[in-house]
Amino acid sequence: MTTLDPANVKGTATVALRAPRRRLPLPLRRRAPALDAVGPAVAPLLVAHRAAHPGGDEAALLRGYEVAERLHRGQFRKSGAPYITHPLAVAMILAGLGMDTTTLVAALLHDTVEDTPYTLDELRADFGDEIAVLVDGVTKLDGGRWGDRAEAETFRKIVLAAADDLRVLVVKLADRLHNLRTLGFQPPHKRRRIAKASHELLVPFAERLGIHALKREMDDLAFAASDPEAHAVTGRAVRAALAGAEAAFGPALARLRPSLARHDITGRVTIRASHLYAVHRALEGDVAGLRPCEAARLLVVVDGTDQDCYVALGAVHAALHPIPGQVRDFIALPKDNMYRSLHTRVITPDGDAVEVIIRTRAMHPVAEYGIVEHIRSAGPAGTVTGRRDLVWLSRLLAWQSGAPSAEFLDGLRADLAEGTVAVLTPSGELITLPEGATALDFAYALGTATGGRSIGALVNGRLAPLSAELRSGNVVEVITDPEGVPSAEWLDYAVTAAPRVHVQRWLAGRRTEEAADAGRRRLVRALADRRLDLLAVEAHGDSLAVARELGYAEIDEMYAAVGVGTLRLDDLLAHFTRP
Repeated sequence: MTTLDPANVKGTATVALRAPRRRLPLPLRRRAPALDAVGPAVAPLLVAHRAAHPGGDEAALLRGYEVAERLHRGQFRKSGAPYITHPLAVAMILAGLGMDTTTLVAALLHDTVEDTPYTLDELRADFGDEIAVLVDGVTKLDGGRWGDRAEAETFRKIVLAAADDLRVLVVKLADRLHNLRTLGFQPPHKRRRIAKASHELLVPFAERLGIHALKREMDDLAFAASDPEAHAVTGRAVRAALAGAEAAFGPALARLRPSLARHDITGRVTIRASHLYAVHRALEGDVAGLRPCEAARLLVVVDGTDQDCYVALGAVHAALHPIPGQVRDFIALPKDNMYRSLHTRVITPDGDAVEVIIRTRAMHPVAEYGIVEHIRSAGPAGTVTGRRDLVWLSRLLAWQSGAPSAEFLDGLRADLAEGTVAVLTPSGELITLPEGATALDFAYALGTATGGRSIGALVNGRLAPLSAELRSGNVVEVITDPEGVPSAEWLDYAVTAAPRVHVQRWLAGRRTEEAADAGRRRLVRALADRRLDLLAVEAHGDSLAVARELGYAEIDEMYAAVGVGTLRLDDLLAHFTRP
């Protein structure tokens, strides 16, 4: 059967988010509240939650709603709607994804600590530690206290919270999705700012978590806010192209279906529309005369195992002429976000190039819902972290602690940038890096100790400098020197945040050491003129006492202050030579 996937065909129309439903055993539990007894506002949330979690704690969900509604009473959105409509909508998005009761309660309460007198301690006492962790993770830091650092430190806080519980990021994404849906009530300058931040940080997080069902709608809504004219033009072009999709793809499907049958492959073939922002970016805005093959792809979901995907790939290539070098195998080498499928590009009987994606039924929900599907499948034990193989998060955590606020935000944008290259170690370990990454980035991906001592690399067995740009499929071995140290020139070709943060910290440390040495030498000479030996003074503990008296934690900090001129030598001498 061939069907047309209508997702995003109408531009910014809201996309229903429904996780694939599975039959769950119905445990013994209290009688569920009657829908007509809970009120029309919260009843749809209960219906959505019951669909995925028939045994969920609906009493907790209702209590979360009641507390949130009471605390937000009298507050209103820019649209004029009562504020409670926002957390309720966020919870509905998450219920559509099939998230658990705890996540939905946290979604209902996610703005209470930030926007009402309700404290985190009160929330913890009322709802427990687990919900408190989720709410605290998405609560923005006070701009009045943090100033320009508030945005960066808020994102750092989210990342650190997500390291313990990825549901923090899932709630944040649902929160931003609803804000994007209602962005039209904001002034133009704020719409553009929120759209830019969404494309730079939140959409990439959705991509890294593999939640493409959220990513696509967030992409298009942010696109509409940042460039409404281009969005409208792209929407019209895509709708016109898809109007003829069935006819345009017909000859290809007429060859593909029999070929799959001859190879004993059963499954479903779908004409899958690309979302507007993807089309806009792929064609760099030039969508005039957009053809169906540029606005949609073919998706083959096979009934069977991973091996059947490769058989299906052969069937596709037997039916439609493959374009050399265009097969991408994300089954043998999954993406960082756990995405697994085969991608190929073929020539249709009409001479158009079209992309074909092949996956199994088991792969499909993970391809759409990513970490959400893994959280659901793992049950209570996996719900808490759900991290699995998210190596990108581990790398992010490794460098973030040493990055000042501004550098952290810039580094986060760089590490989350779209486009990746998959590089292999000699032992076969897969390392995923941003496009344009160099051998230096690869070295730091193996760890700071390796990166900081690297002096070169072997790329596919050939000697290469650390500045060499890597390509997918490269096999890279890092050459290190036990005496090697970072170099300032590394900042010219470091793409990822890890080497940039480490090199900047190392250079700053070296400058501090040099300043301390210079300051100490000046002090040695000045004390010698007064027939005092600094070594003896240090051994007696007088130097550290002076440093503490002047507000320095260590004597090297005091010497460095003399070296850079922030502490006058004469003022320091007065403390050493006083009676």
